[in-house]
Amino acid sequence: MIRTPLRPLARILEARAKGGNPDLIEKENLRARHEIVRDKARSRAEGRLLMLGLFFVAAFGAIAVRMGHIAAAEPREPVAAATDSIQAQRADILDRNGRILATNLQTYSLYAQPPLMVDPAHAAEELTKIFPDLDGKRLLADLTGPRKFLWIKKKLSPEQMQKVHDIGEPGLLFGPREMRLYPNGRLAAHVLGGTTFGVEGVHSAEVIGTAGVERAFDAFLRDPANEGRPLELSLDLTVQAAAREVLYGGMKLMNAKGAAAVLMDIHTGEVLSMISLPDFDPNNRPGPPVKGLPSDSPIFNRAVQGVYELGSTFKVFAVAQALDLGLVSPSTIIQTKSPLVWGKYRIRDFHDYGNQMSVTDVIVQSSNIGTARIALQIGGARQKAFLASLGLLDPSPVELAEAPYVRPLYPKKWKEISTMTISYGHGLSDSPLHLAAAYATILGDGTLVKPTLLKRKSVEKGPRIVSEKTSATMRSMLREVVTRGTASFGDVPGYAVGGKTGTADKPKENGGGYYDDRVVATFASVFPVNDPRYVLVVTLDEPSTYIAGETRRTAGWTAVPVAAEMIRRIAPLLGLRPEIEPGSELRLTEASVKD
Repeated sequence: MIRTPLRPLARILEARAKGGNPDLIEKENLRARHEIVRDKARSRAEGRLLMLGLFFVAAFGAIAVRMGHIAAAEPREPVAAATDSIQAQRADILDRNGRILATNLQTYSLYAQPPLMVDPAHAAEELTKIFPDLDGKRLLADLTGPRKFLWIKKKLSPEQMQKVHDIGEPGLLFGPREMRLYPNGRLAAHVLGGTTFGVEGVHSAEVIGTAGVERAFDAFLRDPANEGRPLELSLDLTVQAAAREVLYGGMKLMNAKGAAAVLMDIHTGEVLSMISLPDFDPNNRPGPPVKGLPSDSPIFNRAVQGVYELGSTFKVFAVAQALDLGLVSPSTIIQTKSPLVWGKYRIRDFHDYGNQMSVTDVIVQSSNIGTARIALQIGGARQKAFLASLGLLDPSPVELAEAPYVRPLYPKKWKEISTMTISYGHGLSDSPLHLAAAYATILGDGTLVKPTLLKRKSVEKGPRIVSEKTSATMRSMLREVVTRGTASFGDVPGYAVGGKTGTADKPKENGGGYYDDRVVATFASVFPVNDPRYVLVVTLDEPSTYIAGETRRTAGWTAVPVAAEMIRRIAPLLGLRPEIEPGSELRLTEASVKD
């Protein structure tokens, strides 16, 4: 901006020449400049007043419109909005038939604001009566100390809330929140896992998964974009309840330390029931153990986290591979002279079966020597590749938070002695779930089956592992194991059960060999064997029963009867109708049980 000078030189010289006063020129120019500034200020003020007037008109107009809208609307009670921005809603979890396994419950939390309290001592005394787990001295110290806020209980029942309300203490306050509820208690506890509170506020709390499917699908269950769509599992709640009842009774009857069972659809890999005992109530999930073995804790999932040498159940894999490679046929004679010597090692059978027997009888009578000789024909490299193709050397792909961290145990150097011992289930440790999926693969149609806890509407067949002919042959052999072999107590009239027993000595915790009087007993079965639908694996940890004047630990005496009773109970629930096998007769036979 170029300012006009107040004393222009030309005018000053002209005024002096005429005898005028030059100061008058400066005063006149200064007055003109002030008038210009005044006019601009007036114009600016008038504009601001106009804008302010328009704003007030608009504001009062909006208020008038809102008041008119409220006057015309239906009257209703105001709803207090929470100030917390925590996303608390969590989707339900359902079984395959739509029954609720996990849902949400509106409840309240209890907190204290000590500065507002009138009688902290009386409040502490009454609270310890309502909640006996509270430490009265520590609570009183917190209520009378400098703290401004104190959580007392994260979840309250309606009865507890009323008792706290009756104390009449203004410093004890309630905050609404949502908690996770498992209406079926212990049923499917290890599958569901549990939840805890994440970010917490006075008016709400974030519910997050801590284990099981709750943790594996935490993002899905908390995602608002799903609009509350439930998570549908493959479990059948009715079957789960019946199977758990039988397994629990069997575990007690056989004096077992623990037990596990897996029921799987042989074609889709859907897990219809998964049980681990002892179990827990996910509504009050215990904390992780601070001492002892992890497997001693009720939160330990024996069906998935427990890896065991599963004994003679592995003989099925060696024979199936040899059949598929054309190395043997069911009638091929195998040398079984005892013992089989390899260096300093001696391999023996549970009984002396003579110097030779057929491949079928190797399975039926459960010969370690016969299976080891078959494995030697296969070779270590092919054996390891075959077991890997069945998923027995990798973590299970099942949708549980714990599964990826559980790796099967096998020797780093796969020596010839390893080839022999692994063929009959010693030297390689897997979970019962691994075994169930591998049996479903071998005994279904020979294509790979992967376990899943999700309900499937359709399933794509996996790569072929063995031929359909091999699958049929193995089913026939396993049927003979039940009718005349080591699993004679496993026969369930009308359901044509086939299966294989396995009794493995339990390794010592310090790695110093095996116990002489502790075993892991397993029965892996398929039913109905003529039209396979389901695979059932039952495992008992350290079973022992006294029968006929002798202590029995083998699977034929322990796991097999439990599995048979389970099939008898759950088969009708699965919609299977009993069928009388051609040529079968109702007669009593003397049982000969071995492993």
